[in-house]
Amino acid sequence: MIYIALLRGINVGGKNKIKMGELRDVLETMGLNRVQTYIQSGNILFESNEKEEPLQKQIEKKIEEGFGYSINVILRTPTELERIIGNCPFSEKAISEAEASAVGESLYVALLSKPPSQEGIKRLSNYKNEKVIYLIEGREIYLLFHHSIKNSNLARSLQKLGVPVTIRNWKTLNKLDAMVNERNT
Repeated sequence: MIYIALLRGINVGGKNKIKMGELRDVLETMGLNRVQTYIQSGNILFESNEKEEPLQKQIEKKIEEGFGYSINVILRTPTELERIIGNCPFSEKAISEAEASAVGESLYVALLSKPPSQEGIKRLSNYKNEKVIYLIEGREIYLLFHHSIKNSNLARSLQKLGVPVTIRNWKTLNKLDAMVNERNT
């Protein structure tokens, strides 16, 4: 089975530096097959017959042993990634306008290890006035920023949901989907 692993907080601002070649080597030593990375922010495709939850924990443990960083790993299957892309609540027009905007509008998806609690969701309601539209769908939160994600209090507060979360932009998710499709041809 193909998995997509999304690592949180590596190679950001000079912290938690991990070279992708070294990461591939470490993951291959634990028996993962056809390990492939995309850009330096911790996006990995691989094949394994393991179940999601134990596999996630094994990868986190192996990264900590190999690099000394405690990193959250979020896993998705190709079917889940297709659903995420196919169920985007924002229109194609909104997405293309956001990507083309000179003021920093952009579409992101926060990927969570499990759905947030009702208490966590209530904490996000404090950011309704911020210039971002968001929609929670199970283990994903779609985020359409009207200004840069860098200055977003909401983006920084997603960690307060109480579950591991990592954020990817729309372009990265579509590229990962294309990489999966290339494997299947």
